[in-house]
Amino acid sequence: MVAVSEVMTADVVTLPPDATVSDAARVMVGGGFGSVIVQQGRMLMGILTERDVLRAAATEEDLRAATVDRWMTPDPDTAPADLDTEQAAAIMLSRGFRHLPVVEDGDLKGMVSLRDVLSARIARR
Repeated sequence: MVAVSEVMTADVVTLPPDATVSDAARVMVGGGFGSVIVQQGRMLMGILTERDVLRAAATEEDLRAATVDRWMTPDPDTAPADLDTEQAAAIMLSRGFRHLPVVEDGDLKGMVSLRDVLSARIARR
């Protein structure tokens, strides 16, 4: 068994809910990330992904004024750090997303992606 804590990215980018979609896109492109976590203090409010940025852009809205809380997925599914990567992959595939925040005792510990868990599976072969 490989736990998500072994393959997750611990350095997760977070933004406040009033950050703009443009700010989020800039951070994602600059860091090579596919998503950012939306947090208010310690509270995980949501996740904003590349798909969400595209949805916002498709509305022809000014992304410099649109806030991430309007476009994020609120209350995203999360995983405990000890969750098996196979289970994490099953969750992401069955629910149609590629990023899963890792939370322990209410604190954000990292982010695991579908790519992370598939890479772990390939490495075991």
